[in-house]
Amino acid sequence: MEALLFQIFSGLANGIIYGSVALALVMIYQATHHINFAQGEMATFSTFIAWWLIQTGWPYWAAFFFTVAVSFAGGLLLQRIILRPIEKAPVMTNVIVFIGLLLIFNALSGWIFDHTIKSFESPFPKDSVLATKYFSAHQLGSAGVLLVVLVGLFAFFKFTPVGLAMRAAAQNPDSARLVGIRVSWMLGLGWGLAAAIGAVAGMMVAPIVFLDPNMMAGILLYGFAAALLGGIDNPLGAVIGGFIVGVLENLLGAYVIGTELKLTVALVLIVATLTLKPAGLFGKKVVVRV
Repeated sequence: MEALLFQIFSGLANGIIYGSVALALVMIYQATHHINFAQGEMATFSTFIAWWLIQTGWPYWAAFFFTVAVSFAGGLLLQRIILRPIEKAPVMTNVIVFIGLLLIFNALSGWIFDHTIKSFESPFPKDSVLATKYFSAHQLGSAGVLLVVLVGLFAFFKFTPVGLAMRAAAQNPDSARLVGIRVSWMLGLGWGLAAAIGAVAGMMVAPIVFLDPNMMAGILLYGFAAALLGGIDNPLGAVIGGFIVGVLENLLGAYVIGTELKLTVALVLIVATLTLKPAGLFGKKVVVRV
């Protein structure tokens, strides 16, 4: 029973990371109705920036917040410079651009920081008071950081004028333009926020999986499964989907398929969700009148 509880709690700790990646995917999907395949590579590149700052002597939290700010600015500039011209382009054009960005960021990470595996320090020491019977200090600390980010995002979208404008621009761009909302800029802010969230997730997962240019490849797949399972158009559903995926991954990996095949859990969930319930558990079913 104790081993089962350990797997469940460990899955919940992983699930909040998957949920944060899923949330970044959902934010961009709501605004563009496209999946950003480069989200994981962008997060990895941001994590490398934080690693470099720490290596040059920056305190961890100073490097953390600076990296989040740089990632936000980078996401905003990426949308304004590269993605804005193709806002109304065909779907395949956007897909090709996202795949191109994935390859570019992956190559840049290896070129600038090389391909050797690097250790990334945790801000939460192993002997910290945060450590419990079922959670390591880093698991509990990173869960706390990501929960703060999620609560902050909820408050931003619920109670601030800019957040409300971003929601309006995502839900009905034409009506938003009629009331004076600059939809294109709202889209840019959405990309900035998604990049910042990805950076936080990357810095929280790096101490667990170690840092290399392909660090987020598997994490992105779990995040994609969480976003689809919870509802690709539902931010809260994406977070809940992250918890479900995290727990299922651990339980099936420990008791059914083995740890070597854990990644197949995400693939099976993606296929099953798209086949049986394309809108996800909490997403809206779109009905088109023809």
